[in-house]
Amino acid sequence: MAQKQWYKGAVIYQVYPRSFQDSNNDGIGDLKGIINRIDYIKSLGVDAIWISPFFQSPMRDYGYDVSDYRAIDPIFGDIDDFDTMLASAHKLGLLIMVDLVLSHTSNQHPWFIKSHADRSNPKNDWYVWADAKAGGTPPNNWLAIFSGSAWHWDAAREQYFLHNFLTSHPDLNVHNLEVQDALLDVARFWLDKGVEGFHLDTINFLHA
Repeated sequence: MAQKQWYKGAVIYQVYPRSFQDSNNDGIGDLKGIINRIDYIKSLGVDAIWISPFFQSPMRDYGYDVSDYRAIDPIFGDIDDFDTMLASAHKLGLLIMVDLVLSHTSNQHPWFIKSHADRSNPKNDWYVWADAKAGGTPPNNWLAIFSGSAWHWDAAREQYFLHNFLTSHPDLNVHNLEVQDALLDVARFWLDKGVEGFHLDTINFLHA
């Protein structure tokens, strides 16, 4: 298969790690579970594996709330497990896609911790902040996907931040060029690891 546009016509098998195979009997699937079943996946005749989020996360949304894009959450293993999985897949001719959630992070991500601390820090504008309307109400009537207002009051900054999903999922401000660069650096990190592509989850919620 031509590597440049391998995804055209490819058969892609999605793996949701936490429910795929548990290799250590803790009740949660993991990267070693994928390694253990890599021959089975190959036998299905697929071209690539799309792996749902396995990044460090408080798991308020089962990994779609990322607190470190470059770290593996311990429930799934570690970076050595990822490297082994990637090598095992490539040995069989399988390509790897990872799931990147770039529209928002966890509120435990260091970027947000800095951004919400005050309005003068270097990451002040990394998320979507807005002042309250007269009377303290949210900036507008936008609704979150999971119900309720898409705006949440932050007492530290005395402003609202936008969250299209849970209140613990603040939306990144992709108008900010530094944010764009940081997200591209995340993509480069995984490409340098050797992955062949990405599934961009909730990409339609990017505020750019």
